Amino acid sequence: MEKPLDRFLRYVMIDTQSKEDVKEYPSTEKQKDFLKLLLKELQHIGLKDAVMDDHGYVMATLPATTKKKVPVIGFLAHVDTSPEMPGDNVKPRIVKKYDGRDIPLDPEGTIILSPATFPDLKHHIGQTLVTTDGTTLLGADDKAGVAEIMALVEYLAAHPEIEHGAIRVAFTPDEEVGRGVDFFDVKKFGADLAYTIDGGGMGEIEYENFNAAGAKVNIQGNNIHPGYAKDKMVNAILLGMEFNALLPVHQRPESTVKYEGFFHLVKFEGSVEKAFLQYILRDHDKSLFESKKRYFQSCVDLMNQKYSGQPFTLELKDQYFNMREKVEPEFHVVENAQKAMVMAGIEPVIIPIRGGTDGARLSFMGLPCPNLFAGMHNFHGKYEFAVVEEMEKAVEVMLNIVRIYSNKE
Repeated sequence: MEKPLDRFLRYVMIDTQSKEDVKEYPSTEKQKDFLKLLLKELQHIGLKDAVMDDHGYVMATLPATTKKKVPVIGFLAHVDTSPEMPGDNVKPRIVKKYDGRDIPLDPEGTIILSPATFPDLKHHIGQTLVTTDGTTLLGADDKAGVAEIMALVEYLAAHPEIEHGAIRVAFTPDEEVGRGVDFFDVKKFGADLAYTIDGGGMGEIEYENFNAAGAKVNIQGNNIHPGYAKDKMVNAILLGMEFNALLPVHQRPESTVKYEGFFHLVKFEGSVEKAFLQYILRDHDKSLFESKKRYFQSCVDLMNQKYSGQPFTLELKDQYFNMREKVEPEFHVVENAQKAMVMAGIEPVIIPIRGGTDGARLSFMGLPCPNLFAGMHNFHGKYEFAVVEEMEKAVEVMLNIVRIYSNKE
């Protein structure tokens, strides 16, 4: 059987970067190339019903080995990597028995993964890390989860003596651009409960996530030759800067933590004639989330009142909501994940997701789906790394979840 690390190293070298603001689904064809590979591997393991649909979703069933009536468990992971950092030509580096010191990522030693900047590294002394070479992201988000799910089904397929109910697995595209389950058929998937394996460090269980909205602000300026601009020019760039200054500085991602929400400017393009600003708005608390949206709208209204011709137009759309309200009525999915971790010698750490997962949207589609750790850290950037021992424990935790539900009468 292939170890999770070996699968992971193969997977991260396949470019699956998704792309924002495109109509096609998946947003990039190269995601389908990887999904086709996973389909073949599932079929090779023996999951005969493994299929990929027109949208790229790969689903498969590991048949039950017990006659007891037990819930159908689903495990999901997404295959795409973030468009925020190059995801092609990934060259993973293995650091065995990490000694707690700085890790030079590039040959020149100018890009340093340091515990001074990332104190969490100190928790992994003596463990095996997989890092980038400093020029790309790693892709542990979420190829670590993909590799772990594949390792689980391969193990169970090779050990039919282990009693379990039917297990459904799914791999999805475009999670990183917020469209991961746009066309996902929950009824077809057929699970009673599920877990996304898309979390961070050891022991993390996440069943709360941000309420999320996306905002696009277009600004129409008026470009006049600067020598003749008096009382005529309207500089869209400066209007955009003025607008952004209306948003509270202390509610930016770099100033918030835990349950604190934020306004995040993710893109600013412009000239004197036209400017474009793109934001994401986030808050765990639904009332604070709605308040953020109202405040954002009021800032646009204020700028349109201040400047003639109403130069600002706003497109503000909800993206996903906090899964807590859907998971709490089925809280056994969290409690059993906790038990599974204790069985593996892990202390469960329940934390809110400062982001979103496919599981958040699936929970609102009728499938309770909290998120579990996959052993990845600093994702979406050149300092991303994965911890091999945590990846192996993630497989053990999933196996324990299967055992717990299979022992239910």
